[in-house]
Amino acid sequence: MAIDPTLLREIIMDHYEYPRNKELIQDDSYLSRHMASDSCIDDITVQSKIANGKIQDIRFDGTACTIATSSTSIMTELLVDKTVEEAKEILENYFSMIDQKEYDEDLLEEAVAFQNVGKQANRINCATIGWKAMRDILKESEGE
Repeated sequence: MAIDPTLLREIIMDHYEYPRNKELIQDDSYLSRHMASDSCIDDITVQSKIANGKIQDIRFDGTACTIATSSTSIMTELLVDKTVEEAKEILENYFSMIDQKEYDEDLLEEAVAFQNVGKQANRINCATIGWKAMRDILKESEGE
């Protein structure tokens, strides 16, 4: 489904100007993953508290461009209160969308704002850096 590009831009800018969950916490019950880009300023840490197979909280902080900040902010809202299995399905769909493959738009909610990023190779890492951190955290939570 085609979505108004102006609306997509507004979603991205809203999450960049007012990022959600952008503050780390000192708590040993949180898993943490630091990610830094080799090609731009993106340098963030993502934290998540996962208990009983459910994501209870996700936070992030660091220096990042508009795309990295807004995509990570959207991810934090999208995955909280999801089971690990639900989160994995959402992550899989997000990466499929970025790779310009088939995906379930309904699962991604506001993350569909990044549907055209895959057409801009230089922005793919920006749009996936926080999502890759969360994917690593989920694997770690399952002992992988």
